[in-house]
Amino acid sequence: MSRRRLFVAAMAAVFFMLSVAPAISLEMRPLLTLDIAEKIALACEIFGEREGYRPLNIAVVDEQGNLIYFRRSRNSFRGSADIAINKAWTSAKFPFSTRFLGEKIVNRDPNVVHGIQFVDRLIVFPGGLPIMAGEHHIGAVGVSGATGDQDEACAQAGIDAVKDLLK
Repeated sequence: MSRRRLFVAAMAAVFFMLSVAPAISLEMRPLLTLDIAEKIALACEIFGEREGYRPLNIAVVDEQGNLIYFRRSRNSFRGSADIAINKAWTSAKFPFSTRFLGEKIVNRDPNVVHGIQFVDRLIVFPGGLPIMAGEHHIGAVGVSGATGDQDEACAQAGIDAVKDLLK
């Protein structure tokens, strides 16, 4: 092989490695699919009905807070629809339960204004939970319509129903 051909082949190999290497190094992350989001919402609703809770609004969002799936039980409070969406949004933007944000940050010292409670859409009472796939935060579920504790129990039931799909 001539020096010129060897040089061109070497440069082509370098170019190939530089252009492909970044793509190869991208982290593979699990995604929250529409199918899984629907299963979460249905499990939430079934759990709430079985426990005798008030009719629910259930929102499932991706890790950026974008709505993937929404389910509204007949006769649920109409105003709870926005609350459910915002609970899910809160747990997507801050990968904690909405209860945690309220208890550990906002209400920790009622004499101190923390500021975070003034963030538009932020919910600081129970009913929003992050959805994790292993160590990856892939979305969140928000439930509203019953009491905060009941909303959170429904959200947990929804996540528990798909835990084998979140690996």
